[in-house]
Parts: sequence; C-alpha cells; structure tokens
Amino acid sequence: MENSTQKGNWSQFLKMLGPGLLFAGSAVGVSHLVQATKAGAGFGFGLLWLVILIHLVKYPFFEIGSRYAASTGQDLVSGYKKIHKSFLYLFAFITVATMFIIQAVVTVVTASLAINLFGIFESPVTWSIVLLGICTTLLIIGKYSLLDNLMKIVIIVLTVSTFLAVILAVGKEDVTTPSLTFDLPLAEIGFLLAVMGWMPAPLDLSVWHSIWTVEKQKATVEDFNYKRSLLDFRIGYIGTILLAVFFLSLGALIMFNSGVEFSPKGAVFAGQLIDMYTVSLGSWAKWLIAIAAFTTMFSTTLTCLDAMPRVMARTTTLILDKNEEPKQFYWVWIIALVIGAIIILQFFMTSMANLVFVATILSFLTTPFFAIANYLLINRKEVPKYARPNQIFKIWSWFGMVFLIGFGILYLSTLF
Repeated sequence: MENSTQKGNWSQFLKMLGPGLLFAGSAVGVSHLVQATKAGAGFGFGLLWLVILIHLVKYPFFEIGSRYAASTGQDLVSGYKKIHKSFLYLFAFITVATMFIIQAVVTVVTASLAINLFGIFESPVTWSIVLLGICTTLLIIGKYSLLDNLMKIVIIVLTVSTFLAVILAVGKEDVTTPSLTFDLPLAEIGFLLAVMGWMPAPLDLSVWHSIWTVEKQKATVEDFNYKRSLLDFRIGYIGTILLAVFFLSLGALIMFNSGVEFSPKGAVFAGQLIDMYTVSLGSWAKWLIAIAAFTTMFSTTLTCLDAMPRVMARTTTLILDKNEEPKQFYWVWIIALVIGAIIILQFFMTSMANLVFVATILSFLTTPFFAIANYLLINRKEVPKYARPNQIFKIWSWFGMVFLIGFGILYLSTLF
C-alpha cells in the first residue's frame, strides 16, 4: 500500500513538471556543450566561479517569468505592453535583431554533431538546411511532443554520463587536476561575455518560459498554481547549474594544459567533445554520448524554431491590437526564421566558433533590457502581493542589473 502511494506521488510529481524541464532542455545546448567546456579547457577551474555567479546573477530575471505568468495568467510579452508600448516595440526589435543568428548557431552546432555521428554530408551548411527542414516538418505534423518526452530521458543520460566522466577523469593517473583559482582574465573580456551571454541561456528564455507556464496552466487538469510553477522552474534551473559545472570540469580535467585546443571547425570540435567522454568512460561510451549530445542539440534547435516564431506571433498580435492571434502569424515567422538562418549560414559563417562568439556577445549586450523590463513588470500593481519580490529579491535584482550593465559597458569600452 505504501509503495503504491509512493508511486502515485512520484507520478503526480513528474506530471507537474513541464515548463521547468522545457527551460532546462532549451538551456542545455551551446552554453554547456560548447562554452562551458571551452572555459574549462582554456582556464581550468579558473572560471568556475564565474559560471556559478552568472547563474545567480540571471536567476531573479528568469524566475520573474514564472512568477508573473503563474500569478497573473499572462505572459511577459503582454506585460511589456502594459509597462509601455515602447517596451513592446523594443522587445520586438531585439528579438528580430538576434533570432536569426541564434537559430543559425544552435542549428550549425547540431549539424556539426550530425556530421560526426552520421557523416553523409561534410558541409555543416548542408546539414543545417536538412535539419531545419526536418524540424519544420515535425512542427507541421505535431510530433514535437514525442521528442519532448524523449528529451527527459536523454537529458538524464547526458547528466549521469557527464557526472561519471568527471568522477572517472579525476581518478585517472595521467590527468592533472587543475587548481581552483579565482582569476578574472580581463584581456579575454570578449570570451568572458561570450560564456556569460548564453549561460545558462539568453534572458529571452524568460519570455518563452512565461508562455509555456501560461499554456501549462490552461492544459493541465491539476492546478498548476504559483508554488508548483516556482518549484518546477527551480528544479530545471538547478539542473542547468549542475550540468554547467560538470561540462566545465570535464574540459578542465581532460583538455586543460594538454597541448590540444578545441578546433573552430564544427565537425572537428564535435569529435573532440565526444572524445573527452571516451577518455574517461572508454570507447564503449562514444555512440551513447554522440547520440545524447546530438539529440540534446536537436531538441534545442527544434525548441528555438518553435518558440521564437511563437513569441513573435504573440508580439505581432499585440502590436496590431488584435484580440485573437491568427495562426498564420506563427507560420510566417517560422518561414522567415528558416530563410534568415540559412542566409546567415550560407553567406556570413567563416567558422562555427566565430558565429557562436558573435551570437553570445549579442545576447549578453541585450540582457539589461530583459533584466530591467522583467523587474519593472513584477513590481506592478496587477501582480498579486504574494508574487512580488521581497527586499532580498530586490537587492539581488539590483545587483544583477548593475553587474550586467557594468560588464556590457566594460566590453564596449574595449572596442573604441
């Protein structure tokens, strides 16, 4: 009787999880597989504190997406319009200015893993076009839910495998464990911002999460209330922190001071990434990790292709003051996103590393807008008092805004 009760509680708990896991699945991509691993390979554990700090700095602004949606039943895009219509226009401008390169980056990283896993085409651009076609088809036939359920298993496999790889790497005789330092290499300010830009994700994801939360409230039979929404989000966020630490540790233990640097070429990088696991776990793990990494990135590619047009369709509806959101808005933005991503990959990609660098820097420079807008929104009168931030949360948010603006100004000052 007790076992059946425990199973029932566990089943109910898993059903409650939703937007938080979508958040984690979207976040665990370029920031973790590429940037965190490169941070460990380049600086050992010297940037571990920075990776943890940027998670803490961005946390309040991500949580506001959950707080606002769960307490008001509205997404952040609608909220931006309530602050002032200029916020809605600025949000639309930032999204359009960054969405094409974001889609191009996550797609080309997935394409690089596909080259390593399947071969067939050697061109990352060709693979990217194929992957965008597959993702669009999946969205048309509505099979995204199948991949979403599969991703819960894949994320667990990737997390456990990465953790085991780190533990086994520590125990290897031929691996020198780097010391834990607190260096801040300002000469590498561009790389620091690139790491922080998508760690754990661009702040745009707070908007996506608010939309997923509203949809979860509408779709669930159980009451997906404020407390459950926050718990769901926090579980997903803690998972992204742990995985970031694992990936950085793996890069530090296997690649740091090894004399080998990560290649800027996507396919070569993908091979180096997978080889790090085989060094620790053995050759048997190669295909398991290759499939898990590819599926993780494929899910991120698909999520971006669905979420950004969905957000822009919502934004377009609000700008035009329409009461209902026409379905064609969503498909028009999907077509535009696919075409825009392909153009960037075809004509502006010199290497995967350069594209990732530009995309992550752009994302970091736009974070102050989302931080300020989200903070203003959660303190508005229409937000129930229980969802408004207390004094500690406010101070935490102020520190985050100063940190993000300060680093942005510091980087811009190096360009002139």
